[in-house]
Formats: sequence, C-alpha cells, structure tokens
Amino acid sequence: MGESGQVAVYGEALVDDFLSEQVVGGAPFNVARNLAAFGTSPLMITRIGLDEHGGLIRSEFRRFGLDGDGVQLDARAPTGRVMVKRTPQGHRFIVLPEQAYDHIEARPALTALEQHPAATIYFGTLAQRGTQSRNTLLRLLQASDATRFLDLNLREGQFAARTIDESLQLADIVKVNEEELDHLFKCYAPSLPAGAAARPEDAAAAEACRALQRRFALQGLLVTLGARGAVYFDGEGQLHGAHDGVAPAHFIDTVGAGDAFSAVFLLGRLQGWPLPLTLARAHAFAAAICGIAGAVPPDLEFYAPWLAGWRSR
Repeated sequence: MGESGQVAVYGEALVDDFLSEQVVGGAPFNVARNLAAFGTSPLMITRIGLDEHGGLIRSEFRRFGLDGDGVQLDARAPTGRVMVKRTPQGHRFIVLPEQAYDHIEARPALTALEQHPAATIYFGTLAQRGTQSRNTLLRLLQASDATRFLDLNLREGQFAARTIDESLQLADIVKVNEEELDHLFKCYAPSLPAGAAARPEDAAAAEACRALQRRFALQGLLVTLGARGAVYFDGEGQLHGAHDGVAPAHFIDTVGAGDAFSAVFLLGRLQGWPLPLTLARAHAFAAAICGIAGAVPPDLEFYAPWLAGWRSR
C-alpha cells in the first residue's frame, strides 16, 4: 500500500535565462511537474512576480494541470531567475538575489497545505536562503506530520553550513548526489579519503552514511550516482541499490535528471511500489531525461509509455 495524501513541493519556481532563450526550471518545480505528468496531484508552494517570467511559470502550471492554490504573487520582487553562461568548462549558473521565492509568506502557504493534505513535503536549500521563506518552511513542517523529504540540491554560494545542518535535522529522508555526499563527508566524516563518496556502498563510506543517519535520525539516505544508478540506506541501515547501467540512446545533458529521480522515487512511495522497483524505475526515467534537452519534456506524450509500462507490471 502507498501513502495516503499527495506530495507538497516547497521552493523555487524560476527561469533559467540563456539570453537567447528562457527555460522554466527550479528543482522543486521540476519535481512537481513530473509528479503531475505521472497522474498525481502535487501542491506546489512557491512565489512568483507579476512579470513576464511569472507568466511563463503560470503557463507551465496550466500545461501540466497543476493546482495553483500554493502559488503566491509578489508585486515587488521579480520571478526567480538564474543567468546561465556557456563556458568551455560547461554551463555557469549565476543565481540572482532577492527573488520572489525568497519571500514566500506563511499564512497562504499554511492555508494551501490545509486544503491539500500531504503525505510527503519535499524541500531543498535554495529557497531557505531568504529568512522569510525559511521561516515559512519551518512553520509548514511544524504544522504537518508528513514525511519530510530533503533534496539537498546545493548551489554554490547559495547555502550556509548552518542551513545544511538544520535541514538535515528537519528531514526524514535525504537525497544527495555524489558531490553533495562528498560535502557531507567533509563536514561530518573528515577522516574519509577523498573520493569516498563516489562508492558509498564500500565499507568505510557505507558506515559513514549510517553514521549520518544516526546523527540526524534519518529514515532513509538516498545517494544518486549518475549512470551507475543509486543506493538507498533504509531506517535499519540496510543498503539497497539500483545498478542497471541504463543509458539514453542519445545523451544530451544531465539537466533535471536528479529531479526526475526524486519525482519517481516519491511516486513509488505514493503507489506503494517495492523499494528495489522504485529505485530501478527512478534510475531508468532519470536516464531518459538525459536524452532530452532541458529538465522536463516539451511534449507530455513523453510520459505515456512510462505510465503504460508501469501499469502493466
């Protein structure tokens, strides 16, 4: 059996500005859009400006059939924007300060959550850089007994050590990638050799992961490993893995792959899928997202074969 209720997704909906084009993104919004496309009814709690970029985000709400009860409109601050510059080393992201998602207000957020009971609340760290949005998140978590799913999603220059520590204390399940796990090891297991996070299933790294679980009383620690799959440490410290080596037929980029993984992992919890099956499906779908440009498909028909395949098994 799955969880009763849906997923409340808290945080930034923003626009990645490539100068030549603007692409709607934000890790929480990517997760919410994927969940909606898979037939669930997530509540996206965010704040956008009364501007052109806000209009792009509202269009995405309509395209994915997302409920807008959690969307707040800001007459002062602009819709979140990230300047993306292409360099020989890859994309460089400049996250602009003082955006609408830094000012999410508590009262309308609490009202929306009351109207849409959640089994899980998804949150990250970027929307916690603003005091108001962080305080609103704390009030939401205090008001709900939902499972707390933290996607650490660290962005350079946009988080503090205190935010990481407090977020881990708030979480029930934590999702990190290799780089983020490496950051946690440097903070909480400095004796581990460099590169240990790349193989969290190895004895020393696995014990460090279990120590993190004990320190923060986590029900689960999910580590995504790119093309090599993912590992999950459950509440008993048991290690589960998905290492199918799934790869897209034509690799384009990894944008949105982690968010796709999160969405299917949360979907699996809602649907009551066995953990190994959830991990395998999340890995396969994340790999497929690496075969398209951008974080979510431009055509919602992209989701149809996944839904059909999952229902038939």
